[in-house]
Amino acid sequence: MMDDKTVEADTVAWLERAVIGLNLCPFAKSVHVKGQVHYAVSHATSEEALLAELVEELNALQAIDSKARDTTLFIVPDYLQDFLDFNDFLDLADRALVDLELDGVLQIASLHPQYQFAGTTADDVTNFTNRSPYPTLHLLREDSIDRAVAAFPHPESIFETNMQTLQTLGMAGWQALQVGPSGAQAPACPVSSAPDVASSDHDATQN
Repeated sequence: MMDDKTVEADTVAWLERAVIGLNLCPFAKSVHVKGQVHYAVSHATSEEALLAELVEELNALQAIDSKARDTTLFIVPDYLQDFLDFNDFLDLADRALVDLELDGVLQIASLHPQYQFAGTTADDVTNFTNRSPYPTLHLLREDSIDRAVAAFPHPESIFETNMQTLQTLGMAGWQALQVGPSGAQAPACPVSSAPDVASSDHDATQN
């Protein structure tokens, strides 16, 4: 089991070097420099325990002022290592949003070390736009997404631009960023808007 500080440090390094450093998300830098990103590490190893912690984080994000916490990265280093299992859990996560009556208020986006878009091979470098050091649920405020998108001239171009960025960077360039888990050679990255191998409901523009 990795300690919380290490998990958070790895995630921050990925955010700074890949998400912000490659400008994969034009909206990430602002909330990062303002300290509005909350990092929550879960060591749950069962569906029930993880779902309970996720509900706590969703309620906490909704309850706190957005100026103090605009978004949450809910990181799961000890569970859901298989991407298909992770996608199955996303259905439960979305159901929880509805049960909490937060659907349309908050949104859950998905990031995973094995993230794979439909129609790609596992080693396709474009998958790395959504590859994070650890399985991660990105909890976002719908109104923050709306404001960020409204302020960006052509938000629909972000996904295509990210694909081109990764293709130009190549696998060697990605590995040189060193944004995997500490002590491991593993890929990582942010959110975009194309269907993954299991669902299109969990892709969102990061803010």
